[in-house]
Amino acid sequence: MSSLVDEPAERGTRTVRASTALSRAGAVLSGRTGPFAPQGPTLRELTVQALSSVERGYDLLAPKFDLTPFRTPDRVLEAVGSALRPLGPFGAGLDVCCGTGAGAGVLRALCGERVTGVDFSAGMLGAARRAEAADASPVAEWVRADARSLPFRSAFDLAVSFGAFGHFLPAERPALFAGVHRALRPGGIFAFPVGAPQSYRDPLYWTLLGFDSVMRVRNLVWRPPFVMYYRTFPLGAVRDDLTRAGFSVGLLPLEEFGRRPDGSPHWRLAVARRM
Repeated sequence: MSSLVDEPAERGTRTVRASTALSRAGAVLSGRTGPFAPQGPTLRELTVQALSSVERGYDLLAPKFDLTPFRTPDRVLEAVGSALRPLGPFGAGLDVCCGTGAGAGVLRALCGERVTGVDFSAGMLGAARRAEAADASPVAEWVRADARSLPFRSAFDLAVSFGAFGHFLPAERPALFAGVHRALRPGGIFAFPVGAPQSYRDPLYWTLLGFDSVMRVRNLVWRPPFVMYYRTFPLGAVRDDLTRAGFSVGLLPLEEFGRRPDGSPHWRLAVARRM
């Protein structure tokens, strides 16, 4: 291990592998045929991001984030919106780890009051503000804060989050879920999509396992760490953490994505209600 720490070239090679694996995993998850749009980030830009902290990395990526496969596809956003609509009406909505604001569109369609997006990357929030101004859409409130210590109390009826949970280690989930619980009014809902676990025979299983392994090595030999793992959010443990935080938890199938050979849905919507 010490030889890796003492050899910057080897560290850089491993980080390039990490960023490449991330692009491939993101492309597979999003269902897109190519990893990036022509105007998207270059390999060099991704490498610089991967060598940064999570916050700094997203600040750097923000101007081109929507041109990457990491942005939640519209198909997922629309499916979540359709599944949540019968559970409303909703007043105020919160997008946790909002990034460039893709999820805020779901909230605007469902919530009759204000919409708030929270993220700890100033760069991502700046991109969200610019996109909103360009679309002339209803104004949302964009708040810079750490999702592990949300600055809200009993302020929202609906909270959503898309694609951000890989940035939280399992030990950090209780603080994350407790903060969302505090932010919701009694009876409020916290919802997010979850994919079915992959079979060992599925190439995606090995892609994600390989990516997580590379990231663990990267974080052992390079500082600051970049926390991003695809396989640290198992549904059973997540349900337990949500229950301990004071939620009742249910699952809704997202039928738009079909079902597996055993009849179970490829994707579900976790619906956690503050009791």
